[in-house]
Amino acid sequence: MRDEVIEILAMINPAIDAEDEDLNIAEDLDSMDIIALIAELEDKFDIEITMEEKTEENFQNVDTLVEMIKRLQ
Repeated sequence: MRDEVIEILAMINPAIDAEDEDLNIAEDLDSMDIIALIAELEDKFDIEITMEEKTEENFQNVDTLVEMIKRLQ
């Protein structure tokens, strides 16, 4: 699942280094990229990311995204 999230991030913004320890997806992507990321994650993992889940904490890095996806499945 982690690799799939990294692939999605790379597709949306190839300049993002998903392995960067200082990565903060919520800050490093623009709003259109965030919308695209949410749509791709919902489609790929058959989940619905509700407004309650759209927090900076859930979109900090790959690991926090994976944790959110697991909760929603």
